[in-house]
Amino acid sequence: MEAMSTPTASRHVSTVIRCAPAEVYAYAADPDHLPAWAAGLAQAEVTREGDTLLVDSPMGRVTVRFVPANDLGVLDHDVTLPSGTTVTNPVRVLAHPEGAEVVFTVRQIELSDDEFENDVRTVAADLGRLRSILEEAAVTPG
Repeated sequence: MEAMSTPTASRHVSTVIRCAPAEVYAYAADPDHLPAWAAGLAQAEVTREGDTLLVDSPMGRVTVRFVPANDLGVLDHDVTLPSGTTVTNPVRVLAHPEGAEVVFTVRQIELSDDEFENDVRTVAADLGRLRSILEEAAVTPG
């Protein structure tokens, strides 16, 4: 009998943002906003090459491809790491009674357990920054 490999670990990280789901989606889907809130992915201005984004990340230079714009709140994106491995990151902006909920699935690919836990914390911090930016903008007049 062939031994089964250990499945890739996944963790869902989410935050509720007191803004309309369409507003959250529009902001988060704009690559120009990534450095402001997604420090785990983009540490500097994003360069575009067609539908591909070139990003200086904490992991080194990576490429990112988002799914096409949609009205379903899907922000899935593939990140190709410097090693050449591509990681698919499922992200959803969902309607929530208090506004919107953003759910990001973190996968343990090419990461030790400690690195995976750090990645989960980084995503949680990124989603917290996204919440702060959008909620502060919502209460700021003009």
